[in-house]
Amino acid sequence: MDLMATVTAATGTTGPLTHLNEEERMFANAVRQFAREQIAPHVREMDEQAQFRPGILKQLFELGLMGIEIPEEYDGQGGTFFQAVLAIEELAAVDPTAAVIIDVQNTLVNNAMLRWGNEDQKSRYLPKLATEMVSCYALSEAGSGSDAFALQTRAEETGDNYLLNGRKLWITNAKEAGLFLVFANANPEAGYKGITCFLVEREFPGFQVGRKEDKLGIRASSTCELILDNCRVPKSNVLGEVGKGYKIAIETLNEGRIAIGGQMIGLARGALDHALAYAKQRKQFGKPIAEFQAVQIELAEMATELEAARLLVYNAARLKEAGLPFLKEAAMAKLFSSQVAETIASRAVEIFGGAGFTKEYPVEKLYRDAKIGRIYEGTSNMQRLTIAKQLLG
Repeated sequence: MDLMATVTAATGTTGPLTHLNEEERMFANAVRQFAREQIAPHVREMDEQAQFRPGILKQLFELGLMGIEIPEEYDGQGGTFFQAVLAIEELAAVDPTAAVIIDVQNTLVNNAMLRWGNEDQKSRYLPKLATEMVSCYALSEAGSGSDAFALQTRAEETGDNYLLNGRKLWITNAKEAGLFLVFANANPEAGYKGITCFLVEREFPGFQVGRKEDKLGIRASSTCELILDNCRVPKSNVLGEVGKGYKIAIETLNEGRIAIGGQMIGLARGALDHALAYAKQRKQFGKPIAEFQAVQIELAEMATELEAARLLVYNAARLKEAGLPFLKEAAMAKLFSSQVAETIASRAVEIFGGAGFTKEYPVEKLYRDAKIGRIYEGTSNMQRLTIAKQLLG
């Protein structure tokens, strides 16, 4: 049973589902219902154990959430980019970890495969990505973070193969993944124009998933290093063309930033919902704290900032789907939504008071989870530079 086929069974729920057409509203409601019923009971345990439950991962595939934009001919859902952003938002309101898992799968890996893969690669990998195989996007290295194209991983041509050597760091989904989009330089003398994207299967000789990071937030999402020691990759597994890896990376990350915006507004909404509920039932001086003007002002500001961030994210997603320029808008959405998520999560902790500083309530986790939004898929400073360059032409 997949989610696209059963959205009509979703019940209406409270929440900000304006700006959506009826199909989108039903889809968002269905994802929200799934997240609340199937994921919410396990969030605290997964965070403490730093392990995403395999059963929930299986459900994400069964519901079609790991292959939203993959065409039906490849066993995907044939959905839209905007639906992927909605799914990420709804999952993040309950657990940002679940959101980032489907984010990487849909907006980075599936997206790159659909745009740059040849028919052989699509037929080999897309059905698996839609139904059973987790994937990774392996660009970052120890010396190449914001300067993504300073990467040192090398690809040496040898017969019908390439030999890849190097290390990748901070690779999301690595522990569970079966397919890795690995960026390596096949012609270092050409600088960034030598960067090439390779489709690396977990079982390829010379490939190894290294240690898992012990993180501040989104702890149940695996983040590992990758070790490539003469990793043998067939030439047929070059994605796009040799030397076009920089273009693949730039274009997929530009779209991925919109999805990170979706994750951040979902997280912020979750924090606000918790704060609202707590303010209505927590009593001080004989009445709920929601009746105090100071608390009302905090909640009003949180809701206003969230709505502004949502409009930025939705606008960037709509522009992308319409085939219009969206680079500046995507950077704005990522920059602002990550700021808003951190601020709203922090304010939610304060509304909870001392209770918010404990693990008994979920706002503490959301506060930790929010920090990564200003770092991965382009730091806040990189987004500011992108916006400025677009403004200045």
